[in-house]
Amino acid sequence: MECKIKIEKGKHLELFTLMNRIRMFEQIAEELFLHGEVPGFLHSSIGQEASAVGVCAAIGNDDYMATTHRGHGHVVAKGGDVNRMMAELYGKVTGYCRGKGGSMHISCRELGILGANGIVAGGIPITTGAALSAKMRGTDQVAVSFFGDGASDEGAFHESLNIASIYKLPVLFVCENNHYAESNPQAKHQNIKDVAVRAKAYNIDSVIADGTDIMDVYQKTLTAVEQLRKGNGPILMENKCYRWSGHYVGDPAVYRPKEEPLEWKTNRDPIKLYAGFLRDNKIADSKELEAIAEQETKRIWDAVEFARNSDDPDLTVALEDVYA
Repeated sequence: MECKIKIEKGKHLELFTLMNRIRMFEQIAEELFLHGEVPGFLHSSIGQEASAVGVCAAIGNDDYMATTHRGHGHVVAKGGDVNRMMAELYGKVTGYCRGKGGSMHISCRELGILGANGIVAGGIPITTGAALSAKMRGTDQVAVSFFGDGASDEGAFHESLNIASIYKLPVLFVCENNHYAESNPQAKHQNIKDVAVRAKAYNIDSVIADGTDIMDVYQKTLTAVEQLRKGNGPILMENKCYRWSGHYVGDPAVYRPKEEPLEWKTNRDPIKLYAGFLRDNKIADSKELEAIAEQETKRIWDAVEFARNSDDPDLTVALEDVYA
């Protein structure tokens, strides 16, 4: 891990805090789901924290972001309130979507979060449209779309890159390549090693980052966003990462070698890598970092209590928010 730009200690600790917040949110949500307390489906992003935080730290509150069915980490990284997020997972009225969206459909207009999306590649054209809106209104806003390697096979991906290229839209397409499209290894659904090469077909720039190295992701995103704000057109970014869990919480993941997850957890844990960097560079000591982890664990359990104590939506509002 290497940092080529000057970053104050406070910023480093903010990034480390967000990564721990995501990890604790996902771990505790998994536990609650497996005990039958949280309804619906959950898709965990444990192991991908550096990608979410590194990208979102490089954009502002006024910028747009859309995510996927595996979107908790992106919402947290963009500034989402974990109380309201947990309440949404529980289907409570205090959730971001008043309990109607659940895990896969959290959105927040005030933070520029255009929504998680249960449709593979569904968020890509939405962010492309947001980027078009920003260009037409003459703002310097950018839009970021998160998706997986499998989504880059979808027509919506190719159509969006084509339109974004034609109109030089300020959109950053972020492929979090965790090497699996549901249960399908990348080598079995793509005849390419790097999703980033698909940018060439649309004559746009691309960049590849180590999705387990937050400094690499953050610095490369800063550079990309700077180009977007200058009106140089869209960029395809590929963050190479790995999801520790199966496609969904409870998935036995028998489709991948047993030793593979252990290898990534042992040697490429983004939080451990960043902690080592902070210690080695005398930015923070182990005591400070452990205190942050404990603080975030408490924060998420407090969010669970907030959700448990919140009211269920009243049946009379079932059809509200459905029609515009």
